[in-house]
Amino acid sequence: MKLASFLYQGKRSYGIVQADGVIDLGRRLGDRYGDLKALLQGNGLALATRYLNDAVDVPMSAITFLPVIVQPEKILCVGMNYADKRKEFDQHNPAPTLFVRFPDSQTGHNEPVLKPRHSSEFDYEGELAVIIGKGGENISRDDALRHVAGYSCYMDGSARDWQHTWFTAGKNWRQTGAFGPWMATADEIPDPHQLAIRTWLNGRMVQEDNTSSMIHKVAELIEYISTFTRLSPGDVIITGSPGGVGKKRNPPLFMKEGDRIEVEIEHIGHLSNVIVEAPAVGLAAAH
Repeated sequence: MKLASFLYQGKRSYGIVQADGVIDLGRRLGDRYGDLKALLQGNGLALATRYLNDAVDVPMSAITFLPVIVQPEKILCVGMNYADKRKEFDQHNPAPTLFVRFPDSQTGHNEPVLKPRHSSEFDYEGELAVIIGKGGENISRDDALRHVAGYSCYMDGSARDWQHTWFTAGKNWRQTGAFGPWMATADEIPDPHQLAIRTWLNGRMVQEDNTSSMIHKVAELIEYISTFTRLSPGDVIITGSPGGVGKKRNPPLFMKEGDRIEVEIEHIGHLSNVIVEAPAVGLAAAH
């Protein structure tokens, strides 16, 4: 089952994605579960499956995609988690590299990604996102995947010239991270480490790898993270990017206004966004 968060006729909702449109779960379950995070918090995935054979309510062309989880309590990001990426950045620390994103740094599929006006080194990173379905702390790696609700694509846009010894400033500009188009539930992805992952910039493939190349696997990351913070349903773990980032190319390759950036992960989906220069005055419109 694939689940998306979206806007339709100005109203937020969520639903089951089918080839020809969306089955609107907000109409059916909204009084109990107001959004996709609430559905996960209420252990409502099994209930959602009852509607899998319903007719679609909304054509895909009529919706505006939101980030899969619009307001995660936590967005925990893993850096330097593919061998080629570690070589590019000459990284040797054996422990997972972690940083955080804030919810307003995200945007949805087919929505603009905002290039920070104060950055001339806005880089792409295609990544596998893990959505937590069952909360907990001190989760063992043997049990960890049972805490996963599903998986999605993520484009972790990075203002490299704002990353120094810490990553936060380079990762939290408004609408710089794209999350979607939807979540593939964990039952569709029996092994999250057998997925081809690719990134395109203006139709040119710039990253290509397989999630089997991750150094710290999903279960290990959940175990590690849950030792120091309690995970909650709807939390998101972004698991790192393959090699091929623009910063380490010769010459460097950075995103600019009008570029199209795409991330595709096998069995999950194809995320696509156009880069737009952030407005000079005021804030970007938030959904």
